[in-house]
Amino acid sequence: MSRRVVPWTLAASLVGSIVLSSWPAAADDAAPANSGDTAWMLVATILVLFMTLPGLALFYGGLVRSKNVLSVLMQTFAITCGASTLWLIVGYGLSFANGGEANPFSGGFHKIFLDGVGLTDLSGTIPETVFFMFQMTFAIITPALIVGAYPERMKFPAVFLFSMLWLLVVYTPVAHWVWGGGWLAELGVKDFAGGLVVHLNAGVAALVVAGVLGRRKGHPQDLSTPHNPGMTMAGASMLWVGWFGFNAGSALTAGGNAGMAMLVTHISASVAGLTWMAVQWRHRGKPTLVGIVSGSIAGLAAITPASGYVGPYGALTIGVGAGVVCYFGSEVVKRFIKVDDSLDVFGVHGVGGALGVILTAFFASTSLGGLGQDASVWHQLWVQLVGVAVVALWSGGLSYVIIKLVNAAVGLRVSGQHEDHGLDITQHGETAYKL
Repeated sequence: MSRRVVPWTLAASLVGSIVLSSWPAAADDAAPANSGDTAWMLVATILVLFMTLPGLALFYGGLVRSKNVLSVLMQTFAITCGASTLWLIVGYGLSFANGGEANPFSGGFHKIFLDGVGLTDLSGTIPETVFFMFQMTFAIITPALIVGAYPERMKFPAVFLFSMLWLLVVYTPVAHWVWGGGWLAELGVKDFAGGLVVHLNAGVAALVVAGVLGRRKGHPQDLSTPHNPGMTMAGASMLWVGWFGFNAGSALTAGGNAGMAMLVTHISASVAGLTWMAVQWRHRGKPTLVGIVSGSIAGLAAITPASGYVGPYGALTIGVGAGVVCYFGSEVVKRFIKVDDSLDVFGVHGVGGALGVILTAFFASTSLGGLGQDASVWHQLWVQLVGVAVVALWSGGLSYVIIKLVNAAVGLRVSGQHEDHGLDITQHGETAYKL
C-alpha cells in the first residue's frame, strides 16, 4: 500500500510547486531593504542624535557662566524630548508625506503617528521607520541650535513653547520645500544636508529672538568669559564626530557619495578651524581654544549643504571662507548690529549655512573638482540665492511673530534678580557645582 501512495504524493507535490510558483507574491515577500544601507543609516541616526545629546549641550554649556550651565543642558534635553514627540504626531507628515493633501508648500496629515507605515515600507533602500528616525534627529537639533541665542536670560516655559511652535510653523515647511519634493526642490536648489533647512533657518531665527529679547544684563561691559572652555571643546569634538552622520548619512546609502561627503566634511572643519585661529591670532593677539573650535563648527556648517556635491578642493576653499567670513560675521553682529546673539548662532550657523549654499553653485562644477550639476554655474547661483533669500525671510518673519506670541502668553525674560542669581537655581532649583 505504501509503495502506491508515494508516486501520488510526489505528483501532488510537483503540481503544488508549479501552482505556488506562479501565484502573485504576498506583501511580506516585497523587495527587502538593503541591509548595508540600513545598517549605515542606523549608525548615522545615532551620530546625529549624539550631536545634540550630549554634543551641542556641552558645547553651549561650557560657553555660559557657571550659574547658568544646567539651564542650557535642560533646554537642549527638553527640546529633544518635545521635538521627538511632535515629529511623531505631525511633524514628519508635514515635512515628508506625499500624495493626498501634499502640495509644493507642505506635506500632509495622513502620516500622523506614522499611520500606515509598516515594517516593510521603504524609503529608497531603507525602512521608512529608519528614514523617519534619521530626519527626526535633524528636527531635534535645529531648534536646539537657537538655544545659543538666548542663554542666561529667557524663561524656561518661553524656551520650550517657542521651540515647539517654531518646529511646526517654520521648520517643517522648509524641510518639505527642500527635501520633501516641495517647490524649492523643483526649482533645483541644492542643499545636501541642511545649509538652508537647518543652519540658515536656525541662524536667522536666533538673530530675531536675540533682538526681541534684548541683551544680557551688563552686556557687553560686565560679562565674564566662558566658564569652561574644556567642556566646550569636548562638546565641539562630539559635534564634529556626529557631523559625519549628519552629512554622510544624508546620502541615504552606504556608497561612494557617503564616503566623499565624509571626506569633505572633515577637511572643511579642519581648514576652517585653522583659518579662524589665524584670523583671531592676528586680530586679537592670541589664539584661543574657544576660537579654534568655533571655527571648526563654522566649517562644518558651511560644508553641510555642499557635502554631497563638491570634492576636496571645494571643501578646502569652503573651509577657508567659513573661517574668515563667519569670524567677521560674528563680529558684525556683536559690534555693529549690537544684538546679543550670545553664542554666535547667526554668525556661525546662519552665515556659514548661507555661505555654503552659495559656494555650492561654483564648487559642484566638475571643472572645480565637484561631482557635476545639470545647470550652468550662473543659473545654479541664481537658484541658490533664491533659496537663501526665501528661507531667511520665512524664518525671520515667522520667528518674530512666534516670539511675540510667546511673550504675550508666558513672558520672555526672567527678572533682573533671577538673572543675577542665575537660571540654574531660579528656573530649575539646581546648581552645577558645589563650590
